[in-house]
Amino acid sequence: MSYVITEQCVNCGACAGECPVGAISAGDETHIIDPDVCVSCGACASVCPTEAIIEQ
Repeated sequence: MSYVITEQCVNCGACAGECPVGAISAGDETHIIDPDVCVSCGACASVCPTEAIIEQ
């Protein structure tokens, strides 16, 4: 299961720097996790200040 970023995202970018496989990129209003690249490690969720990253 991969993680997803919800609409609670404030586009701060904290998650992108923590992703060990580079699955997170900046979108127009939120960051986006590529489910094909995500290894479900949870590193991004642990640093998200708005708790906008959840396991799908």
